Amino acid sequence: MNILFMGTPDFARDSLEKLHSKYNIIGVVTNPNKPKGRGMKLVASPVKEYAIENNLKIYQPQKIRNNIEFIEEIKSLKPDVICVVAYGKILPKEILDIPTLGCVNLHGSLLPKYRGAAPIQWAVLNGENSTGVTTIYMDEGMDSGDIILEKEVEIEENETTGELWEKLSKIGANLLLETVELIEKGTAPRKKQPIEYTLAPMLNKEMSKINWNEIESKKLKNLVRGLNPIMGTYTMYNNKKLKFWKIEIINNKEMEKQNVNVKPGTIICANEKEGLYIKTVDGIISVLEIQGENAKKMNIADFLRGNKLEVNICFE
Repeated sequence: MNILFMGTPDFARDSLEKLHSKYNIIGVVTNPNKPKGRGMKLVASPVKEYAIENNLKIYQPQKIRNNIEFIEEIKSLKPDVICVVAYGKILPKEILDIPTLGCVNLHGSLLPKYRGAAPIQWAVLNGENSTGVTTIYMDEGMDSGDIILEKEVEIEENETTGELWEKLSKIGANLLLETVELIEKGTAPRKKQPIEYTLAPMLNKEMSKINWNEIESKKLKNLVRGLNPIMGTYTMYNNKKLKFWKIEIINNKEMEKQNVNVKPGTIICANEKEGLYIKTVDGIISVLEIQGENAKKMNIADFLRGNKLEVNICFE
């Protein structure tokens, strides 16, 4: 079968590599190069990097809707299937109608839960115990097409978005290959999605700042896990930003009793031997991995060895 692949991040690269091991990839569509780093140098997507390494034809349109030249080019390729993984754009009907066997999408959740741009992140942010990957026949809606295959995956208690992303990337690649194999045989199942669904919108930078007066310990831990490694979760100390990359909840009734009237966000303990303990709305958390402003990530003992945080001071 001739497959046109559309995708952008490393999550999609794993799927492209898996499909390329068995099928003829007639073209790869990915987003234009983006500026990155302090020098804002234009950088290719992981999918483009793979395509270059394997001499695959690359397309990088700025837009695809009403892009007649691009649509005609795709038609000329005569793909049997178009496989889409984290491409980042909703395909118009003109493209959906091109492949003879349909357009297939791999999505990082168990649909219809978490339709949208950030399903893996929101599963962690919301403290889900499990999630998964789903392949669907694409329609004009957002992740609303008929379900082909699903694979459920457990989310570990301390698992971060980055760790879950990597795990689902591998599992999803295998599921997509299995899906295409079934389509080739003409035995792929097809199931309508339920009417009820939930959304996973894009993340915004504002959500990464800790609101000590409102957030409970469990939700704070999920926030830290969910934004790791995307942007991190931060608080302010002496007008400087401190990012938390890993925390744990402290179950110490005596310590909680001693600090029951302490304002949320207050530093209870801060030394290299014991660590950094902070009062929350409903308990106490310990910071395990931290990053100072314009500094590298480090474990809390190393950080406190070179940085002094005053006990009884409240984070901003």
